[in-house]
Amino acid sequence: MAFAAGTALLFGAVYVNANAATVQSDASPGGTAGASATGAATTASSAVSDVVDAANTFLATLDDDEQSEVLLDFTQANATAWSNLPCGSTCRVGIAFSSLTDEQLTAAKAVLKAAAGTGTDTGYDQITQILAADDYLGETATGYGSGNYYLAFLGTPSTSGTWQLHFGGHHLALNLTYKDGAVEGTTPFFVGVEPTSWTEDGTSYAPLSGMYDGMKAMVDGLTTAELTEAKLSESYTDVLLGPDDDGDFPTTKQGIKGSELTDAQQELVLDAMKPWVDVADDTTAASVLSTYKSELDDTYVSYSGSTDLSAQGDYVRIDGPGVWIEFVCQDGVVYTSKIHYHAVYRDHNTDYGGEFSF
Repeated sequence: MAFAAGTALLFGAVYVNANAATVQSDASPGGTAGASATGAATTASSAVSDVVDAANTFLATLDDDEQSEVLLDFTQANATAWSNLPCGSTCRVGIAFSSLTDEQLTAAKAVLKAAAGTGTDTGYDQITQILAADDYLGETATGYGSGNYYLAFLGTPSTSGTWQLHFGGHHLALNLTYKDGAVEGTTPFFVGVEPTSWTEDGTSYAPLSGMYDGMKAMVDGLTTAELTEAKLSESYTDVLLGPDDDGDFPTTKQGIKGSELTDAQQELVLDAMKPWVDVADDTTAASVLSTYKSELDDTYVSYSGSTDLSAQGDYVRIDGPGVWIEFVCQDGVVYTSKIHYHAVYRDHNTDYGGEFSF
């Protein structure tokens, strides 16, 4: 794993990656934090500028050693170092939340909040619930907890150049890639939860309820004949394109083609995509969803198991020219009498911002 060695924190929120030419600074005491030396921030989206500002604020709370854990090179090895398992630093890069002070943790979460969407049970709200789920599991089993999540910046956060916000832990992998002040890729995004819902201290949680509801409504909207066409011959106990499966999209699309669906059914397909797409900031999510809408005629819907989505092996897939989404039910690992969910969102063209060939 390659580290961006020699990264230094300078006065005025200037960050220099010693292994790269990217430099970002405040042009003046009243300047925008994270503006690049070339002034690219003037054309960057406000959402990306907010992420860069938050990243700089977080970095300013870290000492040199801690910064070296966070600021890494944007290599394929680092970008693909994610997992759905609670495997800590053995399968991830970045700095562990458990090692941060309260001030640092607050600043780290502010980065995620700036980068993610503002919806309920999506975006940042969903991320915080996934971490809460791991704390809940940690009350019953060892090896779980919100401290076991890792944050890294692959490349130097900037409104010019290319870099990635890389965050994850058990049941969560967030990979947002930025290029020249815009979001270049919002995938891969893995999310899961065990249990699927719970109540603690009077608060109820169900972080994947929107994803479940969207997929269920989509398959329930198909006629009997359409369900027959959409049914996959294979069985699935997990997602097909999870960690270490980059680029392994099936060569042939399966299921029922979007052009065969009514306008109302196509709208259900779009609604089913939305909770995954909404992981990104609201402006980016709207743009991505608009692209997927334009591709609905060539997007396929398929499923395996039962459309009840309530038992081991119940599985639904959306596969388009760009979008790839899978949702699967699995038997519980800690709560063995209950199912839990795994889901992954990828894009055929823009995983990791399209920076790597697999």
